[in-house]
Amino acid sequence: MAPKPLTFPGIFSALLAFSFSLLLFCHPIIGGHNYHDALRKSILFFEGQRSGRLPPDQRVKWRRDSALHDGSTAGVDLTGGYYDAGDNVKFGFPMAFTTTLLAWSIIDFGRNMGPELKNTVKAVKWSTDYLLKATEKPGVVYVQVGDAYSDHSCWERPEDMDTLRTVYKIDNAHPGSD
Repeated sequence: MAPKPLTFPGIFSALLAFSFSLLLFCHPIIGGHNYHDALRKSILFFEGQRSGRLPPDQRVKWRRDSALHDGSTAGVDLTGGYYDAGDNVKFGFPMAFTTTLLAWSIIDFGRNMGPELKNTVKAVKWSTDYLLKATEKPGVVYVQVGDAYSDHSCWERPEDMDTLRTVYKIDNAHPGSD
């Protein structure tokens, strides 16, 4: 007698049973969320994106000082702040938005952050120190450091960057979109 071929309902039932068994055995892996670890890694990511002279308590040990002359072509100190999205450009408005959300998270959830509260406060301060420099001159906002076109054409560590560090500003002669 020839073996009976598997029909769609038979295959479907087998796959369904297999899927449920995976969920049964993998539930602790899939469903167990460690929010403290996620918060720690999120704040650690910001330390990895730091630009400028890094502090002694920098936890990402493979990073070194970078972009120590940012703003010098415009006669302003624009060192510090954060690189954006894994590249070496600093975009002021996304950085300001992110800093605002981090600050709000401290206000709303700081009591639940445990030991990461101090690191989150440091992350906000790292950004606000830069943003204060970028808005120090009356009527001028420095909105970007680095040339996105040349920077996005390569991928290199901030410590090794050799791309343009062009400074872009908004003022009366160079208005923004708003």
